[in-house]
Amino acid sequence: MNAFMNQLPIGLSIGAVLLLIALGLTFTFGQMGVINMAHGEFIMAGAYTAYMLQDWAGRQAVLVALPVAFAVAGLMGLLLERTLIRRFYGRPLDTLLLTWGVSLVLQQVARDLFGAPNVQVKAPTWLVGGGEWLGIRMPYARMFIFVLAMLSVAAIWFYLSRTKQGRRMQAVMQNRELASCSGIATSRVDQRTFFIGSGLAGVAGVALTLIGPVGPALGTYYIVDAFLVVVAGGLGRLQGAVIAAFVLGLLNSYVEFWSDASLAKVVVFAVIIGFLQLRPQGLFVLRSRKLT
Repeated sequence: MNAFMNQLPIGLSIGAVLLLIALGLTFTFGQMGVINMAHGEFIMAGAYTAYMLQDWAGRQAVLVALPVAFAVAGLMGLLLERTLIRRFYGRPLDTLLLTWGVSLVLQQVARDLFGAPNVQVKAPTWLVGGGEWLGIRMPYARMFIFVLAMLSVAAIWFYLSRTKQGRRMQAVMQNRELASCSGIATSRVDQRTFFIGSGLAGVAGVALTLIGPVGPALGTYYIVDAFLVVVAGGLGRLQGAVIAAFVLGLLNSYVEFWSDASLAKVVVFAVIIGFLQLRPQGLFVLRSRKLT
């Protein structure tokens, strides 16, 4: 029972990482219909940002890297949207092939710059080790990732529901033509959407440095699971992404504990397939009025 309960923080941290990644995909895929396979490389960029800042910030590089990685990955996403993706709106399969090619290019660039072997980012001393609460071992690093994910969700909710730019973003994603007729500059909204979504991937990359090494293929290990979170939670639905991320994280953690990583992936995929058979539109569906 103790071993079973000790998997809880591990599952929560996995869910928190998936949530950080899926938050960005909620905008670019769930609301804009763009299948961005290069999203995983924005995660990698955030992780390498923390690695590069070690020489200057030492063990505090993780904290310093959070805003820097958000800006770096956000600018990468903005550049991708302005140069390539803007020409393929409404063509999701084309964006899939396009961004998959971009992801391969970015992985090779990372190998050329940092080398193929994985590198390690040292965590702050106050995140090393862990404590016990109600008999459960709580690693400080994994609890930090959980808190970071919750703060990110709160910030995104506030942005979407309490700011003018956030409400414009929701309007464009729900009905681009009507929003354009209302005077909203949809092109600028697209730019902000990609910047925020990609920046969140960079933050997720920094979080991943606390639980493992950093390598050129880091993002590919998580991108598929993040897409599953967005689909299972409901396209473009923030609350659905939160629930789906933690359910998948806990499920993956416990199945892997009792078996192995490969079987855990199989079980997760089987559960998602079965769930989508019952609810093809995910946990939450965007309700709207239609003219008849």
